[in-house]
Amino acid sequence: MKLAEMVLSTRHGSGLFDMSHRGLLEVRGTDRVRWLDGMISGDVQALAGADGGSGCYALLLTNRGAIVADFHVGRMDDVYFLESRRSEMPRILEALDRYIIADDVELKHGSEARVAIGIEGPKSEALVAAVAGSAVVGLEKEGWTTTSIAGRSVLIAAFGFTGESAFQLRMDPADRMAVEAALDEAARDDGHELVRGSAEALEIMRVEAGIPLLGAELDETVLPPEARLEDAISTTKGCYVGQEIVARLRVRGQVQHLLVGLRLESDGSEQRLPPADTPLSSGGRVTGELTSVVRSPTEGPIALGYVRREHSEIGTAVDFDGGRGTVAQLPFRTDVP
Repeated sequence: MKLAEMVLSTRHGSGLFDMSHRGLLEVRGTDRVRWLDGMISGDVQALAGADGGSGCYALLLTNRGAIVADFHVGRMDDVYFLESRRSEMPRILEALDRYIIADDVELKHGSEARVAIGIEGPKSEALVAAVAGSAVVGLEKEGWTTTSIAGRSVLIAAFGFTGESAFQLRMDPADRMAVEAALDEAARDDGHELVRGSAEALEIMRVEAGIPLLGAELDETVLPPEARLEDAISTTKGCYVGQEIVARLRVRGQVQHLLVGLRLESDGSEQRLPPADTPLSSGGRVTGELTSVVRSPTEGPIALGYVRREHSEIGTAVDFDGGRGTVAQLPFRTDVP
């Protein structure tokens, strides 16, 4: 299937994506709630008091308030899951391990125990519900649950990377074929095809949706409000690493740079896209850089990047070596939530 067909079929139906590039940490131990609540920006105490599987999106910050990692956090009984980019897991583990002093906390890299697939698209909830039953009906965004699909145990979390309704499914590697077969059959019964999407298609849809990625838009030079991640910060919980700086930024109300979407000028040809890290300028002054660049089948050449606040208004023109871009509204697609 061509790349454009993968993207459009997922946007209008459902797509299955290999998520082996995403990793999973397990946090266990009698001090897990108190310790983790002091580490990340999400309200871990609130998750501990919620019924069943619960979750949130959160950040691990430096003591200067910059982003070490972003997590999709899930609680299942006596274990907390921290889902993030797999290639960054060794660095994340090292950063977290430094804060375990006399705490009864165990960190385990759980990525090898389960394989992960993502089901993305407007039909994903009905599709997953058809094979998993009531366990996922009404599951709130960032919620986690365990259920059985085709007689196999599956860990399900309600989040994704396209801006569409989405679920992440993790299972024993030996069970993947049976789970995918059940999903395919459910899609056929619904009258549509569950397309297999590529990593390139997933990246295009991530950029279309304006979702920042660790290692691209997010790193230890970026503050949460610069990446527009205020929703990842609890304003009601107690202290955590970097909290003082985050609170100061909230009071001050401004940062110098902001994440924006950019439409890149195109003459309709298949010209080479500028690479990530390409500097951006406005009015002859360096203002920021590109972070992710793709060619969307519907939006054309688009990018995410950072610019100075005064250049972040929609419609502002920026220049780069070999071309020009215009600051655009995020998400790029008006039909992406």
